[in-house]
Amino acid sequence: MAELKIERIGGIAGFGLPRSHLRSRGALDYDLLSDADKKKVQKLFAAGGAKDSPTMRDGFVCRITWQSDDDNRTIEVPEALVPRALTATIRDEIE
Repeated sequence: MAELKIERIGGIAGFGLPRSHLRSRGALDYDLLSDADKKKVQKLFAAGGAKDSPTMRDGFVCRITWQSDDDNRTIEVPEALVPRALTATIRDEIE
């Protein structure tokens, strides 16, 4: 069983950055994704993320961690490239 954990980082408010009290997090079982979204996630992890893609000023980056029994891998990707099924799980928190 694999779980995807996602954090939204950046933006004007600096979500998730050091000294920030704002956190945006979510999680989803990988098996619940559609086949198309699974392919997108696999492609992002195979590429090691997508840091060189176009982003907007003060835009968000998503840190995605793929947790399985065998391995934990983490990448960072501009939010626009993350499947909607995964970003829909994100909830804002104040710590």
